[in-house]
Amino acid sequence: MAQERIYMDWNATAPLMLAAREACLTALDLLGNPSSVHGEGRKIRTLIENARRDVAALCGASASGVTFTSGATEAANWVLTPDFRMGKTPLTIGHLYISAIEHPAVREGGRFGKADVSEIAVTPAGTIDLAALEATLKAHDRQSGLPMVAVMLANNETGIVQPIDDVSRLVKAVGGILVVDAVQAAGRLPLSIEALGADFLIISSHKIGGPKGIGALIARGEILMPTALIRGGGQEKGHRSGTENPAAIAGFGAAARFVAEDLEGRMSGVSALRDRLEAAMIAAEPDVIIHGRDGARVGNTCFFTLPGLKSETGQIAFDLEGVALSAGSACSSGKVGQSYVLSAMGHDPRHGALRISIGPSTTEAEIDRCAEVFAKVAARRRLAGAAA
Repeated sequence: MAQERIYMDWNATAPLMLAAREACLTALDLLGNPSSVHGEGRKIRTLIENARRDVAALCGASASGVTFTSGATEAANWVLTPDFRMGKTPLTIGHLYISAIEHPAVREGGRFGKADVSEIAVTPAGTIDLAALEATLKAHDRQSGLPMVAVMLANNETGIVQPIDDVSRLVKAVGGILVVDAVQAAGRLPLSIEALGADFLIISSHKIGGPKGIGALIARGEILMPTALIRGGGQEKGHRSGTENPAAIAGFGAAARFVAEDLEGRMSGVSALRDRLEAAMIAAEPDVIIHGRDGARVGNTCFFTLPGLKSETGQIAFDLEGVALSAGSACSSGKVGQSYVLSAMGHDPRHGALRISIGPSTTEAEIDRCAEVFAKVAARRRLAGAAA
């Protein structure tokens, strides 16, 4: 009898939690447009505003700073723009600076021209080079407009946590704007837009167990805002026109409310499972490279390299054994290729890497089964190397 498949790709998308599913279904049964002023409209508007408060609470933000989008990619495309407003006054952003390990949604630069986007190197440990960032910001041409810096809190491939407090200090010293991609951190690390010193956070529903197709841009205040990306009827205070998606928003809110409860206790258990797996992997194959193991990482992520094993070959091998994992970001149209994140960290691009990412419903039995599959894949690699 075939064994049940094991899902270990939570960084690509987390399983839809029951509370989020039920919230979606409840919202689907409600009649009315949330912009209508009659009773039906007000009822569904209340549902949306309750979800907005739940998402804000997850991020340590004010509900007034939450704007719902179709996902993190749209939020990035909206906020990464030269055109801002400070109240009613136009404000120009002269240049966008991003770390070399950002998600593709940020690497594309949003509405900035290619010439107006610069990458900041990262250290071999996978964190942004603070000295390089400081020097770059000091050299910024203030006459072109303010500098904007976009740095993710937790890397989607390695799970490595970036020193956002230090980044914020450098950005604020030159009067710049800081955008933090918190997609992989939400629900896994305590979040506070104020404590981080960020002007904007980007989060996504389906990474925390909510439905796909919904995300949010979180602003620290209401005065500094990017010009609208989608114009029309003026929904979301004119920031994002178009009738809201109440079902997705309700599911997002339910997921945010759930993951905010006992976050540290829940993630402590997840971290223990990840550490158990990594110990078994090292015991089975001492030359395995676990990227970021000696630094700060989110507790659910293991990004590893078996020297000589290509990413695509490894991913297929695990899949055939019933384990779903990935070769990095899931936002590259299914392509399996060299990790630009590892290249930026100075690793040999000829070696592939695989990502295991787990969550609160992952079991010890699943961890042990994954370790067994890893040992089997590693043994095959050794045999293939010996035959060659």
